Amino acid sequence: MGMLVEGRWDTSPNDARKTGGRFMRQDAQFRDWITADGSSGFAAAPGRYHLYVSYACPWAHRTLIFRRLKGLENMIDVSVVHPYMGEDGWSFEAGEGVVSDPVNGADFMRDVYLAAAPRYSGRCSVPVLWDKERQTIVSNESSEIIRMFNSAFNAHVTADEATLDFYPEELQREIDTVNAEIYDNVNNGVYKCGFATAPEAYEDSFKALFGTLDRMEERLGRQRYLAGGRLTEADWRFFATLVRFDAVYVGHFKCNQRRIEDYANLSNYLRELCQVPGVAPTVNLDHIKRHYYQSHTMINPFGIVPQGPALDFDRPHDRARLAAA
Repeated sequence: MGMLVEGRWDTSPNDARKTGGRFMRQDAQFRDWITADGSSGFAAAPGRYHLYVSYACPWAHRTLIFRRLKGLENMIDVSVVHPYMGEDGWSFEAGEGVVSDPVNGADFMRDVYLAAAPRYSGRCSVPVLWDKERQTIVSNESSEIIRMFNSAFNAHVTADEATLDFYPEELQREIDTVNAEIYDNVNNGVYKCGFATAPEAYEDSFKALFGTLDRMEERLGRQRYLAGGRLTEADWRFFATLVRFDAVYVGHFKCNQRRIEDYANLSNYLRELCQVPGVAPTVNLDHIKRHYYQSHTMINPFGIVPQGPALDFDRPHDRARLAAA
């Protein structure tokens, strides 16, 4: 996977020896903020912004869920990259589920980054939130994009959508604490397992991953959601990894101590979240499986995509046994 170096595309391989065989995720570099009053320079206005995503990417998946649940689909249009990511990075090559770029006419995601910063250095990741008015990237940090979607556009949505708050003030400390553990050990943890190039790095990440999954299994045996009795951003951040876990991470990333299906509480919780109205259409298992198994040739050199597993997220769940707010 290549990256831009001072505006030029570079496909030189990463040297994992510099990190002891441990996967290191690069921080997002575009960190502006949309505000309701426009005081940030980026006002919440219907039609002003464009979202670039991959159905395969769990980080982008968060933003699609918030866009759907907060009623922003008619205000923020979207482009979807091809599931295969080769040496040229994410592309808009024609394919099922791909939505081309009507804003910048990009062939590759790197073209979008270069349109915002011609001498940009870094990964050309998704999601990207683009401002059509200022013709630049607002943010490529998913955790901040979902918080913008959570509240900045409330004046432009229905009353029910406006009152839907996934980061309520009274739960923010608890949400932040849960997010921190799940991000490091689960969201990013599966990548640390899959891209480790040293046994010790893999084993450390593996233990941390399943230690956190075991703790969340126990937590969700006591309460319906991660931060008490209501759905919050912590649940959706967790969900984006859980929904990919049995299809990809168990086999492809060697996260195989247990499947999510083997956890009584996590499996029922996953099905409940997938059955929230509007969420299932954001889950594209074809793109998910094709991306991981075909793009990561260092892990799966022949690009064979497994036929299984058979997953049924529409099965009944038992989460109603626990009180909800």
